[in-house]
Amino acid sequence: MKAASAGASYFATTFVVGFLFGTIRTLFLVPRVGDVAAVSIEAPLILGVSWVAAGICLRLFSVPKHLISRLSMGGIAFILLMLAEAGVSIELFGRSLSGFAKSLTTDAGMIGLASQIAFALIPALQNERS
Repeated sequence: MKAASAGASYFATTFVVGFLFGTIRTLFLVPRVGDVAAVSIEAPLILGVSWVAAGICLRLFSVPKHLISRLSMGGIAFILLMLAEAGVSIELFGRSLSGFAKSLTTDAGMIGLASQIAFALIPALQNERS
């Protein structure tokens, strides 16, 4: 239960910041440097935020240091993130679900997906660091 609550909180915190970063990326960076460069600039920033947010959630929810607990937290956060990303893609950008999936196969989409997978692994990586 601690991992689930921590995962939901980790997702929510990171998603809010990521939404703000994504808005800045879309409105200001993409027109100037293109999709790939913009995502490449954003990715390390949001991963830094994710690192801090995961650490706070791990402590706040007292998630056990067992690898399975930390992977569960990251997995729950990842599932929620992908559902939210699909929802935003459909509602704000008018894509279909298949259009969202196809967007993940572009160069920028693959960088984003790699960052999202790293986001999911951060709680476990912090476990190794603890």
